[in-house]
Amino acid sequence: MYSYALLETGCYYLVQEKEESPITLIKINFDTDHCVFLSKYEDAEVQEFKRKSDGVHDILELLSEDKVKAWEAIFNSSQDAYYEEDDE
Repeated sequence: MYSYALLETGCYYLVQEKEESPITLIKINFDTDHCVFLSKYEDAEVQEFKRKSDGVHDILELLSEDKVKAWEAIFNSSQDAYYEEDDE
C-alpha cells in the first residue's frame, strides 16, 4: 500500500486507488503540509483534495512527457466531440 505523499507535484500517474478499482489517471496539481490537490481523469476531469496519508493500492506508472502529450491529444479530442454533440 502506498500513499499520496509519494507522488510529486506536476506529475501524471496511473494509479489503482483500491484493490478492485479501475486504473485511473491522476495529476498532482499542488500540495500542502497535509494534503494534495489532484485532478482525476475519468469521463471528465474531477478535482479533489486527498490527505497525503490516504492510501493508494498501487502506483502503476509515472507517465513521461511524451505519453502525457499523446494522452492529452486523445482526451481533448474526445472532449471536443462530446461538446459538439451537445450543441445539436
